Amino acid sequence: MQTIDEKKAIDLIEQAQKIVFLTGAGVSTASGIPDYRSLSGIYHGIERPEYLLSQTCMREEPEKFYSFVKTMYHPKAKPNRIHLKIAELEKVKDVGVISQNIDGLHKAAGTQHLVNFHGDLYDCYCRKCGQTISAKSYLLSDQHAQCGGQIRPNIVLYEEGLDEQVIATAIKAIAAAELIVIVGTSFQVHPFCDLIHYASSQAEILVINQTPIPLNQQAYFLKEDALRVFENLMIEEL
Repeated sequence: MQTIDEKKAIDLIEQAQKIVFLTGAGVSTASGIPDYRSLSGIYHGIERPEYLLSQTCMREEPEKFYSFVKTMYHPKAKPNRIHLKIAELEKVKDVGVISQNIDGLHKAAGTQHLVNFHGDLYDCYCRKCGQTISAKSYLLSDQHAQCGGQIRPNIVLYEEGLDEQVIATAIKAIAAAELIVIVGTSFQVHPFCDLIHYASSQAEILVINQTPIPLNQQAYFLKEDALRVFENLMIEEL
């Protein structure tokens, strides 16, 4: 990757017309939502977090599953400048977001062209009758009052496959982009990180991250706090 400064990164975003943002947990930490595997992350100090977020745990030990999933909710969290600036960009450019995050903040910021690659914690339903349930109700009980079924969030659990339509939509967006901006992710989770292989050979790739990521394609790399970069992005001048 070619290391660049903040001005070059902002210039790339300002000049491109068809942009796709690939976002990870680092985009939401400024909103008070911890990432997963850092020392302050929600997985830190927890034994077998992958099991607690698995289909098996949900089915066979629903109390453990529910207790852990509730810790992932941060209903008071608000979109930060990264979420908001991306949503503003969408009003003046052809912009899409493909996010690993399940926190609902891109949607709350107003992003319309959004692919929640791993689902959304705030999209809940009853496993028994299929009825949509509010996240607020789910946080009070995982039992559906009307039918007694188990309520779950519509997120991709361990042992579950991704929705084929979600993958197809993401690939189509990546293939059409002239600029792909990777923000706030270690870019090591499959198949999310594999999406980059569908980029056009003419597309430019910009990585805004605190640490480098594994990437075979030619790309620009800005080692910086993404919040600062997006705060300095002046959309009204585009």
